[in-house]
Amino acid sequence: MSALGNPARRWRRLVVLAGQENEAASLAGAAAAERRGDSDPVQIIDRAAFERLLPAGAVHQGWAIEVEPLPETDVDDVLRAAAVTEGRSVVLVLDQVSDPQNVGAILRSAAAFGASAVILGVHGAPPATGALAKAASGALDTVPLVRVVNLARTLDRLKEGGFWCCGLDETAVESLASLDLGARVALVLGSEGAGLRRLLRERCDYLARLPTRAELPSLNVSNAAAVALYELVRGEPDTTQR
Repeated sequence: MSALGNPARRWRRLVVLAGQENEAASLAGAAAAERRGDSDPVQIIDRAAFERLLPAGAVHQGWAIEVEPLPETDVDDVLRAAAVTEGRSVVLVLDQVSDPQNVGAILRSAAAFGASAVILGVHGAPPATGALAKAASGALDTVPLVRVVNLARTLDRLKEGGFWCCGLDETAVESLASLDLGARVALVLGSEGAGLRRLLRERCDYLARLPTRAELPSLNVSNAAAVALYELVRGEPDTTQR
């Protein structure tokens, strides 16, 4: 539903499985009609045609929205947004995080804790598929997903723009909570297997760990991102309207 509410998102069609014209599909159809001005924007199709639209094993509720990819955002856009942001500006940089479920979950945490962008390399990173969008739970339409060719150079650009780059590393001496990272922070996370690559570690201003205490100290990368984001915003004023 978030895709229909995003004015930057261009969509192709809304399809509903025959016999599954439920309330959710009706609401989505009404939203689609408002966006396009159509009187009947919903297409009813049979199961075989519907399943061909989705990845194998995809979980659904009998309807799907086919959309265009969002307009690309680049690092300059991130820097311009940071320049006019009041308070702390946080971006996440993902090094070879290839699982769409993890990237989607990280986007969801980024939206929850107010991060301004998620940056990842074009090589080895997952495309913005339905699986990623589902894991993001709407955050794909609220948090810019920035794809870059060279992550090391991107860290240099962020530092030129006033960001302090902090890499998460379970072997680091300092904990994330002990650091004073200033108003602009780029949090750099590596893949669960290899961690941060050497060149990115060297580009970071700081390396920090999360204070885990179990015999198996490492967290899933999406969980680590959520914990780190909470730590970064923990002392910030809560401006959420309840």
